[in-house]
Amino acid sequence: MKKILYACLVAGAVPAFSPASAFAATVDGAAVFNRNCSVCHSVSPPPKSAPPVIPLANRYHMKFATKEQGVAHMVSFLKKPDKNKAVEPQAVSRFGLMPALALGDAELKAVASWFWDQYNPAMGGGRGMGRGQGPCINQ
Repeated sequence: MKKILYACLVAGAVPAFSPASAFAATVDGAAVFNRNCSVCHSVSPPPKSAPPVIPLANRYHMKFATKEQGVAHMVSFLKKPDKNKAVEPQAVSRFGLMPALALGDAELKAVASWFWDQYNPAMGGGRGMGRGQGPCINQ
């Protein structure tokens, strides 16, 4: 019996226990975003029905010193959104509080990590590109 089971494992006939499953590819955060988040969130402005990713990623970079901290906070927020934990309270006021995502931990970490990586320092602090430095249009 052990020889048959071993042969099945080596051949991959029992996928849940195959050696290949031990080395399965990591979850693709961009794919998770495209399947679950892109309906509401655009990557860059203008917004859809929720704040765009890049300005929010910039806010996460301003609030958290490390990717590990930012990703952990985002995973917690995605599991149980709370307006008091929002990194951008104005976004909650404007768009409302998002629903909790029914995703597994691996998917939540993958999408949060991908989200963090969308940071674009050229976008400024996430509250407009000019940071109040440029001339006003209506002067």
